[in-house]
Amino acid sequence: MHRWTRLSDTPDSLTPCVATFGNFDGVHRGHQSVINALITAARRHQVPSVTVTFDPHPGHVFHPESAPEIITPGELREHLLADLGIDGLLVLHFDREFASQSARDFIVSTFVEGLQVRALVVGADARGFGKDYTGDVQLLRELGEELGFEVIVIDDQGDDARWSSSRVRERLADGDVAHAAEILGRPHRLVGEVVHGDHRGRELGFPTANMSPTSLGLIPADGVYAGWLTRLDQPLDHPERTMPAAISVGTNPTFDGTRARRVESYVLDRTDLDLYGERVMVEFIERIRPTLRFESVEELLDAMNDDVARCREVLFAAIAPPLTPESASPASPGGSADPAPPAAAEGQGQTAHPAVDLPD
Repeated sequence: MHRWTRLSDTPDSLTPCVATFGNFDGVHRGHQSVINALITAARRHQVPSVTVTFDPHPGHVFHPESAPEIITPGELREHLLADLGIDGLLVLHFDREFASQSARDFIVSTFVEGLQVRALVVGADARGFGKDYTGDVQLLRELGEELGFEVIVIDDQGDDARWSSSRVRERLADGDVAHAAEILGRPHRLVGEVVHGDHRGRELGFPTANMSPTSLGLIPADGVYAGWLTRLDQPLDHPERTMPAAISVGTNPTFDGTRARRVESYVLDRTDLDLYGERVMVEFIERIRPTLRFESVEELLDAMNDDVARCREVLFAAIAPPLTPESASPASPGGSADPAPPAAAEGQGQTAHPAVDLPD
């Protein structure tokens, strides 16, 4: 995928094209439907597929005090879009001057003159673009008819309600990472460097990898989660690249002192890892419990042992092979298959851990 930031720098190899545009925060299943339609249309027209998006998010320009938190900022969003198979990503700087364009001028200058689109693919909810928020699907259809490009509109996608970035944020704010994953089509993730913390976990026998405060990704509600930790600096075939983890989000209220929220991951049954300085991805599979304040270290340790046991159940159940008549034990018909070991986690399925790489 070729990425560029100025329309004037568009390479000749990417024009003409089929294009789409939007914020694509979260790159959820609704977005994926649009991108899949984009790629299909590009193949039909025998031209490249190009996605146009914006940075910063328009809400942070016009309403910074109430702007939405970003689910997949920066390179997180870009890598997810690249994984879908698009040929080009144009990231336009969004400011008030850019927003002063009329909807018609935006479409004509960017897509007709700049990208020479053969077709424009949008979701049915495409609206509010251009000065005074006047752009909508009807305008696109009128311009397509006038200027000679096809307009492909993808119906809203979803189960009980439309998949949207707002719904993902709501689920993460509630700690409902499992439902967020259903909308995203993958586990929610954070990416960042492992930094030093208080080293209290190591003293308690549960050493944790503390993620840098500058890590990318929206932090879910405080609590303990079952998830996966992936060492992005390690090769894809490294046996300890992806490991099961108990992930703590919060401020460690059992101990005195005011602390910022932090994300810490304990790799199950491992006390020998030195991950400082490594770039890691943590993926949230299921919330185990909310953050609690314990009256003693002993109570905390009991809870942590229970957390680890529950995480092991959740994660190994997710990757265990399906039970077949041949594999069922005669002594316990209907019993579950033996869970796969932690090293088998990577590549065992979307629910457990999708094989995803975020290159440096």
